[in-house]
Amino acid sequence: MNSIPIYETNFSSLKFLKRGKVRDIYDLGEHLLIVATDRLSAFDVVMPQPIPDKGKVLTQISNYWFEIVKDIIPNHIVAYDVGKFPKECQPYKEQLRGRSIVVKKAKPLAVECIVRGYISGSGWNEYKKSKSICGIRLPDGLVESSKLPEPIFTPSTKAEVGHDENISFDQAASIIGKDVAEKVKEFALAIYKRATQIAETKGIIIADTKMEFGFFNGELILIDELLTPDSSRFWSTSKYKPGTGQDSFDKQFVRDYLLSINFNKQPPGPIMPDFVIQKTSELYREALKLLTGKELQ
Repeated sequence: MNSIPIYETNFSSLKFLKRGKVRDIYDLGEHLLIVATDRLSAFDVVMPQPIPDKGKVLTQISNYWFEIVKDIIPNHIVAYDVGKFPKECQPYKEQLRGRSIVVKKAKPLAVECIVRGYISGSGWNEYKKSKSICGIRLPDGLVESSKLPEPIFTPSTKAEVGHDENISFDQAASIIGKDVAEKVKEFALAIYKRATQIAETKGIIIADTKMEFGFFNGELILIDELLTPDSSRFWSTSKYKPGTGQDSFDKQFVRDYLLSINFNKQPPGPIMPDFVIQKTSELYREALKLLTGKELQ
């Protein structure tokens, strides 16, 4: 049974900080409160309707992965059990339950850290033109959705408005420093390799994923979300077939619908039919069940 979708939060006694495409952030003083709403962004445009339970799925999958890779790198989570949130959050505990986390106030890096194990999306488009992605030369003869010989680290810019742009490792190093770039590349590849091994035993291919890192008290930590259907392409191992696009447990279903109606990729987003909203919600919940073995909390 779906809970009542949350499109925007309004916790009047908390200090509102900012609203992202999906998350609303509040300043708790020493920490931040991050609330994953049920908004969905496609082609960098926030759609006008919520996807029921999406925010809860994102939060619970993220928490699952943060726990699994915490020996590789520490993360920003202070608490994800709403009962352990600060007292000023308690009046809103029912809206917060299952979809929010209290986190450290880290300073985010100014680049997105993307790892690709398969060729799809913007990487496929770039490969068709140059046989490379982000300056990394790839073998000839790859087709859409091909598995790469080895996972590759392909950073991108972080755009507040509009589209992120793929950049080379050297460009990333010029933005965040060579030592930091080397470290996040090492961490991102290690996280991806562990996660893909686990996910494949559960019927999911993680084709690619986006991670974010930041500094807290001088230490590099993992922040934001991790290995969710919003930040990754999840494909079915049983249906995987190179040479075409794949069935996905993520928002690709929405992207495909928007392409079918020739959406111009500019705000405002169109009103989506009920079957698209319902199917997308089901795909997100299925990803949670397959990965964690648990139903939505």
